[in-house]
Amino acid sequence: MNLAVQPVARLCVLLFALLVAACAGTKPDPNAIVIGVAGPMTGDLSAFGQQIRKGAQAAVDDLNAKGGVNGKHLRLVVGDDQCDPKQAVEVANDLVGQHAVFVVGHFCSGSSIPASPVYAAAKVLQMTPSSTNPMLTDNAAAKGIKTVFRVCNRDDWQGKFAGAWLAKAYAGKNLAVLDDLTPYGHGVAEQVAQSAKAAGLEPALRRSFEQAEIDFSSLVAALKEQKIDAVYVGGYHNTIAPLVRQARDQDFEGDFFSDDALNTNEFSRIAGPAADGVRFSDSMTTAAGGGFADNAYAAVEAFAAAATGAGSTDAAKMADWLRANHVASKIGDLMWDAKGDMTRMTYTWFVWHDGSFAPAPGS
Repeated sequence: MNLAVQPVARLCVLLFALLVAACAGTKPDPNAIVIGVAGPMTGDLSAFGQQIRKGAQAAVDDLNAKGGVNGKHLRLVVGDDQCDPKQAVEVANDLVGQHAVFVVGHFCSGSSIPASPVYAAAKVLQMTPSSTNPMLTDNAAAKGIKTVFRVCNRDDWQGKFAGAWLAKAYAGKNLAVLDDLTPYGHGVAEQVAQSAKAAGLEPALRRSFEQAEIDFSSLVAALKEQKIDAVYVGGYHNTIAPLVRQARDQDFEGDFFSDDALNTNEFSRIAGPAADGVRFSDSMTTAAGGGFADNAYAAVEAFAAAATGAGSTDAAKMADWLRANHVASKIGDLMWDAKGDMTRMTYTWFVWHDGSFAPAPGS
């Protein structure tokens, strides 16, 4: 043996031993209750995925500091679906394979809807902090699935709020309703158009565009040609921000309104100064607090309350408990109806200004 290399060899052995010891020290508790969080952890909408991951992890940490649930600690596993329906199904199967008994997710309605049958078949309780498309709970109820819940409003509620308000505030003026063709964006925009029309203001322009669209020149030209006074856009911030920016660059002066997907600083970062004055509808608890992180935290609180109240992590038993009780959470007192929809959440307007948002005056 070359004696010159012995110290190096010994150092390598020592480092390897320390590494093994460190890994052994962080080995997952085999008796822990596994819960999942699923959303766009990477990609264009990762700001939202990181919000719900942060909220779920904070809740897990706080619960574990108090002894866990039913005498067991919680362990959080994370799934990245990038808000893609196919990836969402893969993520759902992966979380089921990791023996998750509860999932906070998904973020996008287009992911929660295809993932929900996977969780239902595996008897996993699902609670989304953000998916607002009515089809999620409506379809589950129609199929007799009782293990799907929300900690957020529904698009039809948001759409009715926005449509009725716009009809009153812009009576006699020209309204345009646009959407990005996602299940979320299209769903809320359709309800806005219908509600505005029912309240006496039929949209002068109703149009959809591809979420990946980057050049909005023709759309902006149509807004100017129709002399639009107010534009409601259903969709996500990463598409709406370029639209608003290009509209202002092309001297369109109408007012912009949107949905709760604008509840992220990424909107202002992308839109720049054009974000000023843009309004979006959201629940007071979500927008005024930590965004969807607070909703995710509340979802974990609801799971913990249900598992404790039912004395079990059986999805059916927890679901029955949730429908029969209320949960005191970080975002307030939570109650659910027979479909798993919230019964006590309302909308208001928030407005962007100088890189931040606040409740809009008179909303």
